[in-house]
Amino acid sequence: MAKPVRQSEVLASSLVNSVTQAVEKLLDLWNELGFSHELQRERMQAAKAHIEGLLNEMIEEEMNMKEKIENDIKIHRNQLNLLRKELKLDLYKVDGSLTILQLEKDLRLALESALKEKHERVKKLKQLQKEDQGLCTELYETPYYIPTGTVPSILELEELEEHVEKLSKIKEQRLEIFLKLRREVRQYNKEIGHIPDGTLESEMLAVEEHICLSKKNLEDLQLLLHQLQVKKESLIQTKESLMKEVQILWDRLQWPQEQRDQLTRATNNCTISEAIKMWEEELQSLIELKKEQLKEITLKVRHELQSYWQKCYFGDEQKAAFQPFYNDVFSEELLNQHDEELMKMKSFYEKNKYLYDNVHKWETVWNQFMELEKKSTDPSRLLNRGGNLLKDERARVKIQKQLLKLEEELKKSIENWEKETGSYFLVHNQRFLDSMAHQLQNHKVKKDQAKLPSKIDEFSTPKTTVKRTAGVNIVTPSKIRKVASNLTVLKAASCSNISSNAAITGKQRVQPKGKVIVQHECSRLRNALQNHTSRFPVPITIRRVQGRQIYQPA
Repeated sequence: MAKPVRQSEVLASSLVNSVTQAVEKLLDLWNELGFSHELQRERMQAAKAHIEGLLNEMIEEEMNMKEKIENDIKIHRNQLNLLRKELKLDLYKVDGSLTILQLEKDLRLALESALKEKHERVKKLKQLQKEDQGLCTELYETPYYIPTGTVPSILELEELEEHVEKLSKIKEQRLEIFLKLRREVRQYNKEIGHIPDGTLESEMLAVEEHICLSKKNLEDLQLLLHQLQVKKESLIQTKESLMKEVQILWDRLQWPQEQRDQLTRATNNCTISEAIKMWEEELQSLIELKKEQLKEITLKVRHELQSYWQKCYFGDEQKAAFQPFYNDVFSEELLNQHDEELMKMKSFYEKNKYLYDNVHKWETVWNQFMELEKKSTDPSRLLNRGGNLLKDERARVKIQKQLLKLEEELKKSIENWEKETGSYFLVHNQRFLDSMAHQLQNHKVKKDQAKLPSKIDEFSTPKTTVKRTAGVNIVTPSKIRKVASNLTVLKAASCSNISSNAAITGKQRVQPKGKVIVQHECSRLRNALQNHTSRFPVPITIRRVQGRQIYQPA
């Protein structure tokens, strides 16, 4: 592969061509002028001398520049080595592949960097020594030693900086302790009425600036604080005891929060002795009031206890287990017993709230379902013309799904609860799972009994074909969605949707003969469904055969 031509070589070649062309032009001019060969030779020698002189001057200048750069390199190298030695650094290593210009620049930049580092070290040393001296004077500590007139090493600066930081933290800690102790001593003096009786005590409590943070002063202040604490502790214990007694009576008497806060704020803004006096007065007042309202307070607790019994569906036997509820001899002990029982009931309800919420939801949905079941057996529903039969059927299907979901959730959660607690989950003193199963079974028995008259009617009713009355427009509905369930008591699909669709479209009235058709078709469908129904509604298919509507289970 050919070596790429450098730009300088291209310029040199261009320079030679330019000189050659200039010489040729000179020769042409001389020939035109008629210069002799001797005269042309003299002029050519003069031109050559000019060119050679210019090039020689340029070469000499470049040589001088090279010598100067080499001399600078030597000076920079020596200065850099001395400076790095002073800074306790290794000798500077030079890259052997660098050119003279690159080497000079590299050494010059390295020297500038070393000088800058020296200046920064000396400046930082002076600053740290000043801080160190001030802290040591204030804390009675020994300053960090560095020989005067030397440039510190990086390690020495780091150690000095750590020493200053350590002293600064010590000062902060001691100052914080001192201010805290002094503040507490002043507060104790204010609360218990103590007057400083010593010179040192007065100075430490009065001086705001130039605080002496020696260990001895801190120890003396700590001792003074301890003496004041011992005196205050007895007062605080008395105050706290009174506050607890007052708080209990406040809760008993359901004292307004505003009055509680008012007394608390008043006692917080006075001395301990004054606060104790105020709490004693409040306690005596509440004791007298409690004696007057003991019966009323106990009855309020009973009322709240009854509300939790109702939420937890407690039966009479469970309620009777708490005998103090029926005691009419009101006393402090009786009130305490009611409070304990109320706390137990609150805890029990909050822990099992999700179960009782589902039980309440089950009862609500079950009552809605029974109401729709009752409406489905009402013969007058067939005369409905407002579409309510279809709405009721859709609502009944929706409630069936809710009952199925609730049954599964309750069964699973209650079984887990009974397994964890080792006892039955009772509602009105009966196991809820048994009550729910009994409830479903009773409903199934009633529905089975209701099927017997329908089967008798099936054999007694003549199965003659009755033509539709002209003008009666019966709309064919779509197949009713099947609802699969494991509930054991839900009713087979009623013919409410049949009567609804058999009603006259728009505002037309149904002729008497049309009523006979609708009732006859409903009777046939009901009998067919009762022979095939199980636990949930059987889906119904309505189709036309030779102009007649046929209703049959899907």
